[in-house]
Amino acid sequence: MSHHAPNHDHLALTRRNFLQQCGMGMGTLGLGALIGSLGGVTPARAEANYTSPLAPKGSQFPGRAKRVIHIFANGGPSHVDTFDPKPSLDKWHGKEIPVRFQTERRTGAAFRSPFKFQRYGRSGIEVSDLFPHTAQSIDDICVIRSMKADVPNHEPSLLLMNCGDARLVRPSMGSWVTYGLGSENQNMPGFMVMCPGGYPIQESQNWQSAFLPGVFQGTYINTEHTQIERLIENITNQYQSLPEQRAQLDLLQHLNERHQQARAADAQIDARIQSFELAFRMQLDAADAFDIQREPEHIRKLYGPGTQARQMLIARRLVERGVRFVQIWHGAGQPWDNHDDIESGHRKLALESDQAIGALLKDLKQRGMLEDTLVIWGGEFGRTPTVELPTPGANAGKQNGRDHNNHGFTMWMAGGGVRGGTVYGATDEFGFGATENVVHVHDLHATIMALLGFDHEKFTFRHAGRDFRLTDVHGRVVRELMA
Repeated sequence: MSHHAPNHDHLALTRRNFLQQCGMGMGTLGLGALIGSLGGVTPARAEANYTSPLAPKGSQFPGRAKRVIHIFANGGPSHVDTFDPKPSLDKWHGKEIPVRFQTERRTGAAFRSPFKFQRYGRSGIEVSDLFPHTAQSIDDICVIRSMKADVPNHEPSLLLMNCGDARLVRPSMGSWVTYGLGSENQNMPGFMVMCPGGYPIQESQNWQSAFLPGVFQGTYINTEHTQIERLIENITNQYQSLPEQRAQLDLLQHLNERHQQARAADAQIDARIQSFELAFRMQLDAADAFDIQREPEHIRKLYGPGTQARQMLIARRLVERGVRFVQIWHGAGQPWDNHDDIESGHRKLALESDQAIGALLKDLKQRGMLEDTLVIWGGEFGRTPTVELPTPGANAGKQNGRDHNNHGFTMWMAGGGVRGGTVYGATDEFGFGATENVVHVHDLHATIMALLGFDHEKFTFRHAGRDFRLTDVHGRVVRELMA
């Protein structure tokens, strides 16, 4: 006879509990192989990585980039007004052009750019007068003028660019990168998203972890605020000291773990445990990382005034402290989506961001960080070289703006093993569609993963009976973009 009191929790075994517990053994057998397949993680480290998912991990092969700053120009900046000059638009202005692609709305005659282009750097790459500060670093930038997406609509194109799929729930690029590499700072999230004034279209789906563990989802920060208490809710505890919070958290973790032991592996419980632990540790480093007043005055002046400048400077401070992936949103409230008044709209948005982007590139380079920090700039698509015609509910009918264009647009990358001072690909003479060395979004993702040290075809996560990856079943690595 047992001398121990019966545990009634053990007696309450339903048929579902029985089947769940019987199946747990097979999942445990596969855990070491699953984690060990993520380049550089041996089975001996599997248990440590399972309990500490943000621990730094090695890539599948040596990568040139160790971290990513993704500047998302929300709404679709016009490539023919920024980084892809088209002199033919001057000649054909006001006339019907012979090249035509399907767009979301009716467009009319050719519409020349209201901005001037000039050559910069030793490479002589042409950049419009919207981005003179960014252009100062053009020899460190690879301009991709032949990008292509699937459709001319914001919602699916945002998800395609951020998550690799336009319709289905898939992990974001930042989640994949953090899942693969972990974080170099255990007191901060590995993936942080800065978006002032609220969420963009598709909201938190843009930085979702989907079926990856919840700890790899992007942590959203509203950088419209400047006070740390408003930037990160509940970052300070006015009622308990750190030792008291630690004791309280240990009790909570014990209860969560006991709850989990009686059930099959539950991703939601794992995410809850990790979230509480990370929230406690963030009190140590977050206040320092977001306080740009700790920067020398000449550095703050380099970035300039305004929200975008503050975001860029914070991004540098975050990656400097080991955060793996930082996404900076620009235009979430007032997007680059200029169906009307493209001259004033684009000029305003460029003035908000250009100095700060140029400062970020220079600052990273002078600190020796640009060589292993990948900086990406671009939106979800480009805009038409033709004027948008009046459309009820879409514009004011001024006929001085451009419609969405997924057939050809521009993005650029700098640092992190990128071949700087180069232009790759081209659109047709008017800028309507990519015609030379076309780079689909899947190809861009495959190349980014290669720069980070991952084979996009082999870097997978098994879910619902199949192996998923960022590029789904598509994508090729564009070696010409790599140094």
